[in-house]
Amino acid sequence: MSHETTETAETTEPAELDDATEAGEDGRPADAPAAEGDSPGRPSRVEQLEAEGDIAADYLEELLDIADLDGDLDMDVEGDRAAVSIVGAELAQLVGRDGEVLDALQELTRLAVYRETGERSRLMLDISGFRAQKREQLVALAADTVARVKETGAPVSLDPMSPFERKVVHDAVAAAGLVSESEGVEPRRHVVVLPE
Repeated sequence: MSHETTETAETTEPAELDDATEAGEDGRPADAPAAEGDSPGRPSRVEQLEAEGDIAADYLEELLDIADLDGDLDMDVEGDRAAVSIVGAELAQLVGRDGEVLDALQELTRLAVYRETGERSRLMLDISGFRAQKREQLVALAADTVARVKETGAPVSLDPMSPFERKVVHDAVAAAGLVSESEGVEPRRHVVVLPE
């Protein structure tokens, strides 16, 4: 006999169980997997992201100690990803030219999180506000490009960008009501903003 659960928008009613299967406290068969998010032993998504931030902060604190650099760490959850920021006076060398060192540190930090959790991380790392400032510049660039595309009716290709930069531009273009796409191959991958 199969064990089905009939679900409605308001209630969940377990189908009849045979004598060989016991129902758990929630009415599902005791051996049935728990529904997403209701397992008492499994942390919520926010708790998982906070744990990623803690692992990343520990890794980065150790790195700062090894490099003999001072920096304050700030952890947050932004959307569906953990975000860690390092703020300090002399951290320009950790950003590098056009954020190249920052990108490498972010990947190393994601690997440290993966090593601990066994799950791929989408953690974002910012150092001395570099990414926040870059985001502001990219949103302004996207707004200017959207205006130009609307005025001319022709697609506009932007200069090559990192995945982070392309994501910011795509989000800003979508918020303005137009469509964009990425073209090319790394490291020459770029955004094209399309007319309506």
